[in-house]
Amino acid sequence: MAATTTIRVVITDRNLAQELATRSGRSQMEIVHEALELYRRHQLLADMNKGFAELRRDADAWNEEMVERDVWDVTLGDATGGD
Repeated sequence: MAATTTIRVVITDRNLAQELATRSGRSQMEIVHEALELYRRHQLLADMNKGFAELRRDADAWNEEMVERDVWDVTLGDATGGD
């Protein structure tokens, strides 16, 4: 089992974690872990979207990106089907 610690949360969040745990048959720790992982993924995608938005504002950089994507798209046809 992984090491654990205690964190402070507002009572309404603790109650929600308990409700979700009871409804799902999982532990509060599992519920919190999954929620944090989903939030981490959400933040990662938001950061990536922000980066691409900044890249698109620079026409030269965006054109370079499109050229590179075209080069990589060619490699999709390189697969031999596992022969």
